Amino acid sequence: MGANDDRARKRLSRTPKRWPIVAVLAFAGLCASFMFTLVVPLQAELPELLNASREDTTWVVTITLLVAAVATPISGRLGDMYGKRRVVVVLLILLIIGSVIAALSGSIVGVIIGRGLQGAVTGVVPLGIAIMRDVLPTDRLGTAVALMSATMGMGGAIGLPAAALLAEHADWHTLFWLAAALGAAGLALVLLVVPGDVLRFPGRLDVLGAIGLGVGLTGILLFVSRGAQWGWTSPISLTCVIGGVLVLLVWGWYQLRTKDPLLDLRVAARPAVLFTNIAAIGMGFALFGSNVTFPQLLEMPTSSAGFGLDMVGAALVVMPAGLVMMFISPLSGRLERTVGPRPLFTIGAGAIVLAYLFVLLWSSEIWHILAANILIGVGIGFSFAAMPMIIMRSVPANETGASNGLNALFRSIGTSSASAVMGGILAAMSVDIDGVAVPTRAAFDVCFWLAIAAGLVAVVLSLFIPKQRSAEQHPSLPN
Repeated sequence: MGANDDRARKRLSRTPKRWPIVAVLAFAGLCASFMFTLVVPLQAELPELLNASREDTTWVVTITLLVAAVATPISGRLGDMYGKRRVVVVLLILLIIGSVIAALSGSIVGVIIGRGLQGAVTGVVPLGIAIMRDVLPTDRLGTAVALMSATMGMGGAIGLPAAALLAEHADWHTLFWLAAALGAAGLALVLLVVPGDVLRFPGRLDVLGAIGLGVGLTGILLFVSRGAQWGWTSPISLTCVIGGVLVLLVWGWYQLRTKDPLLDLRVAARPAVLFTNIAAIGMGFALFGSNVTFPQLLEMPTSSAGFGLDMVGAALVVMPAGLVMMFISPLSGRLERTVGPRPLFTIGAGAIVLAYLFVLLWSSEIWHILAANILIGVGIGFSFAAMPMIIMRSVPANETGASNGLNALFRSIGTSSASAVMGGILAAMSVDIDGVAVPTRAAFDVCFWLAIAAGLVAVVLSLFIPKQRSAEQHPSLPN
């Protein structure tokens, strides 16, 4: 890094408005993660509301996951090149536009377009982490990054009760107007509080690389998210997954040979980055697994394995996990500085394994689900705080946005997989009760075992991450 960049970093790190910057970026992250659960309360009613088949209305959820996965690493690269704050502003504008389109639409096409644009805002989380690296001193960075990372789970958990209340008592378009208002508030705050970009690393945008990554990821994520519905071995599913893998292989070959690639795969192949990203799939799977299973278990009739809660009641039981993620952020930051991010990651992944083991053995009372979900919140809070710190200690400053975006991509693959796989299991292992297909207790047990396996994989992989120096000793972090 040149002397000018060093001076710029020091100037930014001395700015007196550090914590307002963190608060505003965290708010933007909450808005982004809320988009994933925004329409959850409406899923059962979407076919009637949009006058479309259930197969078509699943795209209202799927399109958000697809766009988020594709746009996140690309927006990270754009942030490194053209300015992270500038790209955050663009993503928030896309959120507002998408929300307004969906709010004004009465057809499925308009809602799908709006939801796709909403998915792009997910990129503000890794970009926000990269901005924090630029503007915060070392002793504040760990706590701030922990808070920003936790927003990936906090927004959905905290926003779900609000979405459920609106879905029950107001017109469904109100949800999208709420999203537009949140986006507008986030945009205004970013423009007012977050400083202009000083640290930039000019280069050319690898358009061909961006297209290749988008096509390859779309194929794989379509297989993951729609495979259960299409049939895992159906021609369309196999075409998606095989085609996606082949495109990504060609994309990787091209990235290694082009100048100014979208993503430097040599950096991504460093053991610390590689193992962290693969483990991120398991963490994403475990996080979204609780979002898939716990609400259904809580809302199912008492005549089956459920507790008979309504939508709002179930959301309130799930919500404390998000609050836990928020409150343990300062602890995560302190632990990261004292023991390092790798042990913190291992502890977080281990907590998730224990949570699912607990609910596998004890789930006869509502408080059992609440306790397990709180423990999952602790695990996600620790592990999501550790991952970006491991990444930032392992990559040069000019790769911060793109590398954190790639890590967010791997988490998205995990969440998409959990939604598809667990949703398919719960649908397949169901019994008919009063004319309604209800998942069996055995179906939930299978899902919990899968989450345990995903968590164990993350624990093992975390042990292979090379030991790193402290943040104070690391030259790529601000001092």
